[in-house]
Amino acid sequence: MIPIIRRPARTGVRPAAFIREFFRAFVSRAAFAFGSALAFGAALLICAALGSCGGNSGGRAGRTVTDPMGFTVTLPPSIERIISSAPSNTEIVVGLGMGEKLAAIDTYSPDVEGVGAAVPVIDFLYPDAEAILALKPDIIIASEHNRVAGDDPFKLLKDMGIAVVYLPTSGGIEGIYRDITFIAELLEVPERGDGLKEAMKADIEAVAAVGRTIPKRKTVFFEISPLPHIVSFGKNTFLDEMIGIIGAENIFADQSGWIAPGGEAVIERNPDVILTNAPGPADLAAEIMTRPGFNRIRAVENGAVYRIDPNSSSRPAPGIVRALREMALAVYPEYYE
Repeated sequence: MIPIIRRPARTGVRPAAFIREFFRAFVSRAAFAFGSALAFGAALLICAALGSCGGNSGGRAGRTVTDPMGFTVTLPPSIERIISSAPSNTEIVVGLGMGEKLAAIDTYSPDVEGVGAAVPVIDFLYPDAEAILALKPDIIIASEHNRVAGDDPFKLLKDMGIAVVYLPTSGGIEGIYRDITFIAELLEVPERGDGLKEAMKADIEAVAAVGRTIPKRKTVFFEISPLPHIVSFGKNTFLDEMIGIIGAENIFADQSGWIAPGGEAVIERNPDVILTNAPGPADLAAEIMTRPGFNRIRAVENGAVYRIDPNSSSRPAPGIVRALREMALAVYPEYYE
């Protein structure tokens, strides 16, 4: 069984699958507020017992880098033990062939293909700094959304000598390529990063080449959270970009970012196809088709409501290629089969 490292459980609802990476920080802040004198002193004792807080002192000078959010970070001489606080980062680390260096991962990363079954899991909703220090990481590869209102939830760990880099949430596919480049250079395997990007680009272009030939573009509504709080997206998101790549149009492309449209707005825009990666029962598509008023939507009239793999369609990482293919087959089976 995978060990899960967490603070004592607290009441409350855990975030829905579609916003796991995007809103986990809002509860993380309270969890890391234990960076008090008592916690700081306990951490010092752990560091003393372990000999150091970082996992690797090495024999050469460490590098200084600027992470994608503009923070200057001094790295250890070599990176042998990595903690990843987001599944998109975990997926990139594994994609670079560095999965064996993962010292711990977040609670949504165990199902990333290539992650070892014995890698400890850290609940970053309620993280335990002392337990993290005991793992002797060389670096924590964190997400922008671990931060709240500019506060650094890993400040205590950084004060203990742990290198922490932050990656912003990618708003498009180019952002994913930049994340791959940064992590590959961070881990000193830039050629592997180039290979991973080129493989992604080739797979995406194979879909795009077909998409460009489609004469009549269908309209698509993509639901990432179901009733009672429907959530979707507009432009400046990688999912919107993917809808365009397959040769279709997002019905909310006139809006930006993550949005919360009402059911009436979906009915009014009358999509040809409805896609969903929302959490819920296996028959979620059937639930969508029986919503009040949705029987007037073309997608429902034609039975064109499909579920897309939730992991690959919610993580800005190389795995979006799987979701892209599923979306293409769902919307245009006659072109992509």
